[in-house]
Amino acid sequence: MKEIGFVCFGEVNTPIERLTIKHDDALKTLFVLDNTKITDAGLVVDDPSYKTADLAVQILQKETLDCIILCVAGWVPTHAVIRVADHFRHMPVLLWGLCGWMENGHLVTTADQAGTTAIRPALAAMQYRFKFVYSVVGKPAPIEKIESFISAAYAARSLRSARVGTMGYRDMLLYGTQFEGNSMRGQLGVEVEPFEMLEIQQAADTLSPDTVEAEIISIRNSWVFDQPCEDSVLETGVRYALAIGKKIEDRKYKAVTLIDVDGMKKLLGFPPAMVFMLLEQEYGVLTIPENDVMGAVTQLIAQAISGQIVPYLEYYEFFSESMLIGVPDFVPKSATDGDVHVLPTAFGLLSQSLLNISRVKTGLVTCMRLVYENGQYRMHMYLADAKTPATWEECGWAPPAPQLPSLEVFPLDCSVEEFANKVSSQHVIVCYGDHREAVRDFCKLVNIVLI
Repeated sequence: MKEIGFVCFGEVNTPIERLTIKHDDALKTLFVLDNTKITDAGLVVDDPSYKTADLAVQILQKETLDCIILCVAGWVPTHAVIRVADHFRHMPVLLWGLCGWMENGHLVTTADQAGTTAIRPALAAMQYRFKFVYSVVGKPAPIEKIESFISAAYAARSLRSARVGTMGYRDMLLYGTQFEGNSMRGQLGVEVEPFEMLEIQQAADTLSPDTVEAEIISIRNSWVFDQPCEDSVLETGVRYALAIGKKIEDRKYKAVTLIDVDGMKKLLGFPPAMVFMLLEQEYGVLTIPENDVMGAVTQLIAQAISGQIVPYLEYYEFFSESMLIGVPDFVPKSATDGDVHVLPTAFGLLSQSLLNISRVKTGLVTCMRLVYENGQYRMHMYLADAKTPATWEECGWAPPAPQLPSLEVFPLDCSVEEFANKVSSQHVIVCYGDHREAVRDFCKLVNIVLI
């Protein structure tokens, strides 16, 4: 639940009846927002004793808030606004200027933007983390911009209590999946906790046969098997998933990444595709392979902004106007178009496991990737039209080669060449819909450079 503080301001000499109407209309506009709790601190005027301002502070301080909306209903001396805002300068602030109205064929105004144009530079000079939006006479309220900021503020606060579990570290000795712990915790708020594969192996061996059998039955009832699969393959995957699931519940992880090629495949002899599928399905966590901590944190950001269980995908090919992105293992149910389809198969010399071969949802997508370069966090983002790709295969799969879950994405705000010269990782996080404004707001709030 997103939690918002709302306080409306006006000048003491403006008719209180008009300020009350504007306060009520603005609050009513916000009530259309889903999954949002709004604490109304009432109407504040610049009375000499600050009675209304101090009452607003008392109301808001009782709540745990993601951000504060400073709603300006007319001209108001800035000191009355700061009297309230100063108590919440540690959190994101939205400055919203209301507007006048038409009456008997002419404009009537309470000089809302006189108030905001005095307040905005003061907030900037005092280094508030804020966004300024304004209403226009005869136009709908800027609710989309307001909602984007609220989502960004919610994401910023939710990351400060988030934990990512990583079984192992730096799979395949990759560079871009690493993370810098102090800045990750200090700047973004995410705690990254490593745990050992041996711990999971030991826990898997202690699971009761009845517990494992019940999960196998559930899998067979919920997934579509395109070819028969032996129970022994399912049992192995279930044991690892339940063992990791216990760790997730104990440590309250919101996202998990596992050592894949150099760990589960090489040492345990079991490609973990179905393990990831079960972790998402049974425990609701975000999942990404190959110890990709930065990818997992990108998923946390995208989920907090969009409310989606967001998939990771990997770049396979660049074309003149599009890119082919897919996964050689799994895709979450939230990104699946239709039933979950699985296939028992093997890649190269690896042992047989279950491969997810589901179709991926198409549509408008926001593609994101967080990176850490030269002491600075950067977010690479673009909007794209995602379509079902032509038939293709990845060389190395046991014949007949499966059609991997994939999309062909056509970037809408850059060319493929422009994208390629700024691409930040082989992994990209895909979020359905246009969430660019919220991502921009989030990056500004937590000091991330947007690419």
